[in-house]
Amino acid sequence: MLERVAKPPLRKAGGLVYCPATTTTLHDAMSTPAPAPTDPPLQAIVLAGGLGTRLRSVVPDLPKPMAPVAGRPFLAHVLDALVEAGFEAAVLAVGYRHEAIQDHFGHRYRGMPLRYSIESSPLGTGGAIRLAGTQIDADPVFVLNGDTFVALDYRAMHAAHLAAGVQLSVAVCAVPDVERYGSVEVEAGRLVGFREKGRSGSGLINAGTYLLAAELIAQIPEGRPHAFEQELLVPQVATLRPLAFLTSGRFIDIGVPADYARAQALFAQPTGPDR
Repeated sequence: MLERVAKPPLRKAGGLVYCPATTTTLHDAMSTPAPAPTDPPLQAIVLAGGLGTRLRSVVPDLPKPMAPVAGRPFLAHVLDALVEAGFEAAVLAVGYRHEAIQDHFGHRYRGMPLRYSIESSPLGTGGAIRLAGTQIDADPVFVLNGDTFVALDYRAMHAAHLAAGVQLSVAVCAVPDVERYGSVEVEAGRLVGFREKGRSGSGLINAGTYLLAAELIAQIPEGRPHAFEQELLVPQVATLRPLAFLTSGRFIDIGVPADYARAQALFAQPTGPDR
């Protein structure tokens, strides 16, 4: 059984919609909590086609989401969070060495159906979202990265998205140093701008988890490479005015060896990272 601390209500902090991350203690990794009958269906596209070039010195020739962390593929930790939130299905957008992912996870993970969207050639983040979107039934749909873990209350983010009536919501989190990621600018709870990587100091970053309306996915060109952040999010941020959803949970991106080592330590803890 999975024990949960009661979820706190949505709050506002500096204009941001905010929900403290729910703390969980995992007693049975194979348990699959059922969503309440009134909960809207949640589905996700998980971008899992990363090459992992920067991890070659510490990880064998595997898709980046398959990098072993605490004895399991990192992607398994990401999928655990979806199962625990009651997602009804996930589409894995795969490409490079996709057989390694399919052979390991199959078509069901802890009771959650898995579908595969296979790129014959790299399509970038936007192209991968557009292709995977053909297998999605829910509107809106979550999009997240298979090489990043953020402790997030998905249902609270979904509720805030619907209440705001937006096409796009972006999870943001505070980090002590934004240099590697770049930072985001937020006004009155809306994402209004981005600052390039390279500037040091604390701040808010894009945590790489989105909630997209189907009509926004339809704007992505079909059948060609497309960078979602650079070609849609940044140019249209003033028009879209995405909801900024602040999470206080841990953020882990295993893209470089130092953070990959940090992930090993965090997931080796008995309760894993804060969820």
